[in-house]
Amino acid sequence: MRAPIKNIANIQTGLFAKPSGIGELVYLQSKHFDEYGQLHSVLHSDLVADGIPEKHLLKSGDVLFAAKGSKNFATVFENHNEPSVASTSFFVIRLTEKKLLPQYLAWVLNSHTTQILLKGQAIGTSILSISKQVLENLEIVVPSLETQKAILQITKLQNKEKSLKKKIETLKEKQIQQQIINAIK
Repeated sequence: MRAPIKNIANIQTGLFAKPSGIGELVYLQSKHFDEYGQLHSVLHSDLVADGIPEKHLLKSGDVLFAAKGSKNFATVFENHNEPSVASTSFFVIRLTEKKLLPQYLAWVLNSHTTQILLKGQAIGTSILSISKQVLENLEIVVPSLETQKAILQITKLQNKEKSLKKKIETLKEKQIQQQIINAIK
């Protein structure tokens, strides 16, 4: 099955707010993530909950898409008992189609082909932005759940392989440096 995202999900913009440093909610911003959508900082509740509409509270499985700037990525929100809201840097994609895994949608949005397509439709002069309309009209292939799970497993193994190769290279470099130091002595 092939479908535009608007037929399988609801998309809303993140919330504009000014974090106060204390509060009951975590205010997720793109600076909290690396370019692959992985959290790289410890999150703290930094936004007061008063006046925040319920619809902006993130739910496990929501896909966050960073639509502004040069670092466009998708990540799946996982609630770790810290109520959170997304900043306006993100579109929040809440799936309505039960035959689609949020992790698969994030994988599709992060794929090289999709990134090139989206960046080609970005607008703006100083800060590029991908519009909600562009995201809503993006057509994706929705394979069976088994195929989605297989794709995600292969991707996980591929990333593990990359990580292991990097560790091996680092260890080789250390070993060579130690051999050079030992030879000098």
